[in-house]
Amino acid sequence: MSSDTLKPKKSKVVDPYEKELNNWIKQERAALDLIGIVGKLWFEKSIELIIFRIKLVDRSASEIMNLHLYSKDIVKKPINVLDSVLLATEIQRANICASRIDIGKLVYEWTQEKDNFKSTADFINHKLKNLIGKKATITPKDIVLYGFGRIGRLAARELISQAGKGEQLRLKAIVTRGNSNEEIVKRADLLRTDSVHGSFPGTIVEDFNKKALIINGHIVYMINAKNPEDVDYTIYGIQDALLIDNTGIFRDEAELSRHLKAKGISKVLLTAPAKGNVPNVVYGINHESINIKKDAIFSAASCTTNAIMPVLQVIHSKLGISRGHIETVHSYTNDQNLLDNYHPKYRRGRSAALNLVITETGAESAIKKVLPQLSGKFTANSVRVPTPNVSLAILSMTIEKEVTKDVLNEIMKDAALNGELVEQIQYINSNEFVSTDVIGNPCSSVFDSQATIIGPDKKNIVLYVWYDNEYGYTRQVIRFAKYIAEVRRMVYY
Repeated sequence: MSSDTLKPKKSKVVDPYEKELNNWIKQERAALDLIGIVGKLWFEKSIELIIFRIKLVDRSASEIMNLHLYSKDIVKKPINVLDSVLLATEIQRANICASRIDIGKLVYEWTQEKDNFKSTADFINHKLKNLIGKKATITPKDIVLYGFGRIGRLAARELISQAGKGEQLRLKAIVTRGNSNEEIVKRADLLRTDSVHGSFPGTIVEDFNKKALIINGHIVYMINAKNPEDVDYTIYGIQDALLIDNTGIFRDEAELSRHLKAKGISKVLLTAPAKGNVPNVVYGINHESINIKKDAIFSAASCTTNAIMPVLQVIHSKLGISRGHIETVHSYTNDQNLLDNYHPKYRRGRSAALNLVITETGAESAIKKVLPQLSGKFTANSVRVPTPNVSLAILSMTIEKEVTKDVLNEIMKDAALNGELVEQIQYINSNEFVSTDVIGNPCSSVFDSQATIIGPDKKNIVLYVWYDNEYGYTRQVIRFAKYIAEVRRMVYY
């Protein structure tokens, strides 16, 4: 026997650096595979995959990786991109109707329940049984944007990015004062780039012959009009359209009805609090109280109203609210002065970029319309601050049941992950969270769990709710628009 046979074999040492890098490369390749599946599902079947309400369409591999890491903070258990690809592939095979599916929720449920199923096909068939074999009966709805300011431009971006095969909302026209070639170029440039929300991830081409913008292949006519009733939309091929008024100039039923006198318009949605008998609606809260078959004019209320109502409804339904005060810390808006100048409202004439400005808010009066059961229980005020976007609602309340911080946060977390308000509420569990982290958040209420305060008596509570008063609100407007237009798809959240 040679001496070599007696020597012990050396075990191969795994380099931790190489191991971690190889694992990352494997995950990144999976993310690239997922991007391909997401695109095919979206453009071929009108199935939109999201991850905890955040869209996956037009995401890079690194962004998808980060979204999977983010889920660890939400469900307290990491989900794997490989599992996402596995389930997304099965969704691609199944006969699923046009829908919106939270792949993050599905993957988490798969990690918890996979031992109960023979295969991924069995799992998908069980979880998505309500979506399988159904035929879509959606009739696309033409959309006109009346006004092209902050909300109007974000609405245009979002309507185009959500268009897919054009089976839901179709942006057909934008109405402004003036549509010369120079004005069209300037408005196109404002749509392309935004100091807060960044560049538009698509293509915009000016077509001066048609007086239109070609946005990701969609012809959007730029119409010049001084009065709502002056436009004949039918000459642009627009019929039975929903007009979204972003100007804030027309606020009551008589003024908004002027839009209905224009040919081609059948319904009107205001992106501001309405006056008089026009219903103020927070989608997810009181949208079912309106009659979309009978009524023709609606309001999506205000950004602040859309931020606070979901949280107030959850707290009142679970713990009861005796009384409270709402203080909003709101970014400055275009209605304020950049430098000191005359303004019809007190204090708003002072420089928005230099001052904290105490001003009124319609939050308390909005409660009467949206959650009448809380009418008379709240006071409210607002402070405008020198930031261009993202606001914060501070809800100080006395509740009827005693509660701990952990229990209250768990109530809000459950509302954010399950039930009827998952589109409206996002649960945040970060000690480092600040206002810029909210920019581009699709939820109208971003609940800051780390900031929750419970008084010694366990009945006085203070909650902090962030909101992107531009983008988050715009997403609510579009959700409501889809409801009015009857083009909402089936969902799995």
